[in-house]
Amino acid sequence: MPRPRALYCLRPAELPRIYGPDQQAALAKRLDFVSEPLSAEALRGDLSVLADVDLLFSGWGAPTLDAELLDAAPNLKTLFYGAGSIKTIMTDAAWDRGIQVTTAYAMNAVPVAEFTFSQIIFCLKWGYQHQQETKRRRSGGRLEGTPGAFGSTVGLVSLGMIGRMVCERLKALDVNVIAYDPFCSPEDAAALGVRLVELDEVFRSSHVVSLHTPWLPETENMITGELLASMCAHSSFINTSRGAVVDEPAMIKVLQQRPDLVAVLDVTHPEPPVPDSPLWDLDNVVLLPHIAGSIDGETARLGQCMVDELDLYLAGKPLRWEVDRERFKTMA
Repeated sequence: MPRPRALYCLRPAELPRIYGPDQQAALAKRLDFVSEPLSAEALRGDLSVLADVDLLFSGWGAPTLDAELLDAAPNLKTLFYGAGSIKTIMTDAAWDRGIQVTTAYAMNAVPVAEFTFSQIIFCLKWGYQHQQETKRRRSGGRLEGTPGAFGSTVGLVSLGMIGRMVCERLKALDVNVIAYDPFCSPEDAAALGVRLVELDEVFRSSHVVSLHTPWLPETENMITGELLASMCAHSSFINTSRGAVVDEPAMIKVLQQRPDLVAVLDVTHPEPPVPDSPLWDLDNVVLLPHIAGSIDGETARLGQCMVDELDLYLAGKPLRWEVDRERFKTMA
């Protein structure tokens, strides 16, 4: 039986990060690659390379599967996407054509959940406040009233893949976990050790609030200034989701008025903030360069996920992380 014919297409710098030596060697044993790896731009320059391609392996910098590309790839069956969101890749033309797609979004969720867990603990210890105060005092004196990770309340907004992973990690702590997710059943919440509440209660009652809502048209500016202003004294807000889910001008106003609050922002809108944004200068804002997701050594986990998915594909088994058209509509 002939081996499937495949092509790597992604940004050149991402190839060795996602598909490292071990992953490339594993794929080479199973597939015949029709050419050297290509960038999306190089592929657009000569779509004829797609004529015999059965499987496309990609990641950040993937080509958009539009009608023009698909017309040049009559044998293309499956996209193996070694990264997270496929919003800019899959099109109606691809879905109509029946292109199968699997993505490493679940593997990319792992470091986000790990990062979030670390920040929740640090915020419960008032780590950022203590850091600022220690430098200001030039002494080791502590702030009084630190909630810590015993009996305190952690609030989560949305219980998708990442939110659920965070819940599992929070079971190791002696904290109360509340969450807002209108799509989560009471049974699922109970299994996660979470009490479902309304969105305003998450902000009003939590020592730390962590946002995990995908960026969709209906979720833009979902986190309002009123919600942030309602947070209890010396609480923290963590955003590893997308900046556009937050009303950023309103958030800035609240943070200016409430220096007791801390915002840990791994994402903003735009990203990074504009040069004159107050976010750069506010002492109670921790700005990070979108590091919660897979970076550096963690990215090989994404490529290994695609190797594992290929083994299922070749065995004729259902793909574990396949995304269908309906699931696609709810993804960030």
